[in-house]
Amino acid sequence: VQLVESGGASVQAGGSLRLPCEASGPTFEESHAMGWFRQSPAKERGSVAIISWSGTSAIYADSVKGRFTISRDTAKNTAYLQMNSLEPEDTAVYYCTADSEPVVVTGSPRTWGRGTQVTVSS
Repeated sequence: VQLVESGGASVQAGGSLRLPCEASGPTFEESHAMGWFRQSPAKERGSVAIISWSGTSAIYADSVKGRFTISRDTAKNTAYLQMNSLEPEDTAVYYCTADSEPVVVTGSPRTWGRGTQVTVSS
């Protein structure tokens, strides 16, 4: 699976960003869940949002509930992370992944994208 993230930028607190992640490659399956994780210098990589293969269910980290929304376009093999009301604490490198749902939920997928930097200033 190849994963390409984009959309990272520097924004002011309260702003919004939309991060797309496109999956491709012979090992990518439509049955794969997709997820967004993030890592900052002070913290280990952690889950932000995960969406099921069908797009009908999602899991969010408590810190982003009500502000972030994950969605996917199965026809385009692309997942999106809509981030609203951004806070300085959201500053991190955001990584995308795709694998079976249990693997993504446990944070142990085999493949990650290169990441995209999100910086939120106060």
